[in-house]
Amino acid sequence: MEIQTIDASLLSKMFLSGAKSLESKKEWINELNVFPVPDGDTGTNMTMTIMSAAKAVSELKDPDMKTLTKAMSSGSLRGARGNSGVILSQLLRGFAKVAGNYDELTVEILNEAFEKATQTAYKAVMQPKEGTILTVARAAADKAAEIALKTDDIQVFADAVITAAEETLAKTPDMLPVLKQAGVVDSGGQGLVQFLKGGQDILLGKEVDLTIGEPVEEKEEETVEEQAAPAEDVKFDYCTGLTVKSSAKLLSYQIKEFKAYLESAGDLLDFTNDDNKMTVHVHTLEPGNVITKAMAYGQLSDVKVLNNSENACNKSASNAEPEKEMGFVSIATGEGLSSIFIELGCDYMIPGGQTMNPSTDDILSAVEHVNAKTVFVLPNNKNIILAANQAASICKDKKLVVIPTKTIPQGITALISFSADASVEDNTNAMTEEIANVKTGQVTYAVRDTMIDDKEIKMNDWMGMGDSGLLSVNADIDTAFLEMIDAMVSEDSSVVSIYWGEGSDENKATALGEKIAEKYPDLEIEISCGGQAVYAYIVSVE
Repeated sequence: MEIQTIDASLLSKMFLSGAKSLESKKEWINELNVFPVPDGDTGTNMTMTIMSAAKAVSELKDPDMKTLTKAMSSGSLRGARGNSGVILSQLLRGFAKVAGNYDELTVEILNEAFEKATQTAYKAVMQPKEGTILTVARAAADKAAEIALKTDDIQVFADAVITAAEETLAKTPDMLPVLKQAGVVDSGGQGLVQFLKGGQDILLGKEVDLTIGEPVEEKEEETVEEQAAPAEDVKFDYCTGLTVKSSAKLLSYQIKEFKAYLESAGDLLDFTNDDNKMTVHVHTLEPGNVITKAMAYGQLSDVKVLNNSENACNKSASNAEPEKEMGFVSIATGEGLSSIFIELGCDYMIPGGQTMNPSTDDILSAVEHVNAKTVFVLPNNKNIILAANQAASICKDKKLVVIPTKTIPQGITALISFSADASVEDNTNAMTEEIANVKTGQVTYAVRDTMIDDKEIKMNDWMGMGDSGLLSVNADIDTAFLEMIDAMVSEDSSVVSIYWGEGSDENKATALGEKIAEKYPDLEIEISCGGQAVYAYIVSVE
């Protein structure tokens, strides 16, 4: 049966079906990681982005096209995580700009919306790279323009557009040599194709469960609530808040177990549970341990860590103080790294990095907690910069300035380079200039056999990765580390800073530092506990 128009009700079902389709394949998409490291997160980022929009859409009752497309756009923009998630949100934003102007969508209007979607996404990326999700989107839009001249049937249109997207996705390894070497297609492009195919399922009349989130079951027990104690009783350094959501109903013993742990880990506990969700606010000395424990019960969201010594937890108290000219929000994972950033003057830490990219909304929320006219955001990860820039573009109450730090060492250097007496512009220039002088290396293990930069990698090998690519590979972690250092050190180098994390300890890091000092006696060696997951060592050479 020919379909010539799509109304708001049908588009809503198509969108939710697309979101569910993407969610169902997120782990498979995660595995399409170019580098064989245990941090593939494209599928997760795209899923959390689209599910933020899907939640907004599912809450609407009988919406018109304008209301529906606004929910799709705003929900994805605020929920966007990672580069692919941000690009997906920009595609939806562009689509909504056109589709929201009509009561029903035809092939002609869909063609215009696809073109606007692609234009909007390309504009959001400073240096677009072909062989990525952008290329797949461009191919879909080009085919839309071609097929719109030949048919009014939306089913024929959709089939042609998705086929073109799949064919282009298959060619992405020919456009990016690193994909070919790794033997994978672009993960972001795969996520986009999966989303489009999910929407097509509705056009084909397939039965799809459009439920967003788990259905609410009858409660086994009343909601548990603990009221926070008076603020003057604060004994712990970090105010930690998070929400943990399980894919199934939480059992009574799990709730009691987690609550008992929180009571032992800190004070001023505010804890609520509701079927498959627990919301936590606790003051603790070890926020990293609280976050790790929470991950055992489900997926985390709204994770925030504040330094109580700055009264950051108490927003009203913070606002009672004079507003600073400039403040900082930084992103890092690992208790040691968080402590370093706070000691250097960071006002608010967002737990995250590899495997846990914060959303645009997470960054906006963090900025709101900083009592300053201008807030500098340090992403400290190249996959978070786009989300930070997106937050800056929609931030209204403060001036948000993103310093494009791609690594933890760059973020630390940016803070050290800051001067409270200088202007916002001078600080922005100084920090941006200084981070360019930092070399970063990271050591982690391979999760599969592959070939990268003409280096053969076996599963469980240790890899030393630099700013521009792979620097070393070896079955022995110490050898991989030292070969990476050799590749980073030059005549101009003066300081090597080592941050040890999961897979190492202080003694091992100290021993490696001594070997570096023996080979390079003129270098100053600094060793700190980072506590980061995934990477045994993060190193800076300056």
